[in-house]
Amino acid sequence: MLTEPIPADESLDTTGLYCPIPVIKTAEKMKGLPVGTVLEVISDDGGIEADLPAWCVGYGHDYLGSFRDGACWRLYVKKNAVD
Repeated sequence: MLTEPIPADESLDTTGLYCPIPVIKTAEKMKGLPVGTVLEVISDDGGIEADLPAWCVGYGHDYLGSFRDGACWRLYVKKNAVD
């Protein structure tokens, strides 16, 4: 877990959405981004901390970590794979 947020190129707010929708929305957002882009995903879904890193491994992206911000998580993904 990160101790503070990290700079991100793009942000995706999935607050109020629950498994598997935050990961699906993340996948959709990543498709339009260039390789090397850091995406911040904001979520209040407790399962996102396990789901997003697993998705990153499966699709070739780097999971950079998460930061707890009140009731929400801020999770960071770096795009490595080409669509």
